[in-house]
Amino acid sequence: MSLDVSHPPSTPVVFFERWELNTLTGLYGRMVSAGEWRDYAIDGLAEAAVFSVFERAAEQPLYRIEKRPALARRQGAWAVIGRGGMVLRRGHELTEVLRVFDSRRFRVVERL
Repeated sequence: MSLDVSHPPSTPVVFFERWELNTLTGLYGRMVSAGEWRDYAIDGLAEAAVFSVFERAAEQPLYRIEKRPALARRQGAWAVIGRGGMVLRRGHELTEVLRVFDSRRFRVVERL
């Protein structure tokens, strides 16, 4: 498959900057080492960039870390969303939002 870069996409796509991806993959590596996460997916959409993490491949994500620039001035562009769609943390800074995973009490409670 080849990319045609001569024509820009008709709709702009939101994606992560390099430092954001480095931060997200660093967290992913720590969680894999802890045995919590097994797989991930990255999506660039018209309204958001999404980093999804999975306990096993081919299932619903455990968590979605979303970047929504349209919400940057209001609630903050960043959010961590749980399996049921519950917003676990929202904010203006990626590193602050990711602190939800730093808690010693943080563990996957329900495994399907």
